[in-house]
Amino acid sequence: MPSETLNLAVIIGSVREGRFGPVVASWFTERAELHGRFTVDVIDLADTSLPLELPPLPPALEPNMARPTEMADLTRRIDAADAIVVVTPEYNRSFPASVKAAIDWHYTEWEAKAIGFVGYSGGSGGILAVEQLRQVFGELHAHTVRDYVSFPRYYELFGPDGVLKDPEGPNGAAKAMLDQLLWWGSILHDARRDRLRATEG
Repeated sequence: MPSETLNLAVIIGSVREGRFGPVVASWFTERAELHGRFTVDVIDLADTSLPLELPPLPPALEPNMARPTEMADLTRRIDAADAIVVVTPEYNRSFPASVKAAIDWHYTEWEAKAIGFVGYSGGSGGILAVEQLRQVFGELHAHTVRDYVSFPRYYELFGPDGVLKDPEGPNGAAKAMLDQLLWWGSILHDARRDRLRATEG
């Protein structure tokens, strides 16, 4: 699909009060839109109830175990995405429970999708959270791209208006990751389409 755009979901992972995630997500969303090859959908996990108590089996494996009604919109939007970027802070060397809940409440919606990451934290820039998320998404047969964006000491990098003080490096990192998401997202989009046609035919 060389001349088409890909559906890119940008997930804001933090849900706590005073979070910085929307600022980082706003910056990345602008970069994705300027890239010109993505239709961007920003998904804020704070807008959806994400119970930590999961069903005995993933809903995809247990038809009688439906997700909560209020989760329907989130499920639809994840399923519609060709590529996904998780904007995540790092809490105690890991990622937020809200991100894990969103992942675990779904299953096939992540399969054969291209996944990227934007991390931020005081010290490592979210790298430890990103590395753990790579393992989680690998278990779900998703493909995480190599490049990522990282903001160590994010509170020093963005001004009070939410604008990056020195955007050259992060803009370059975002462009590299978006290029990989476009390449892998396009290939996986076509693979999912061909597999569906084969099963229907």
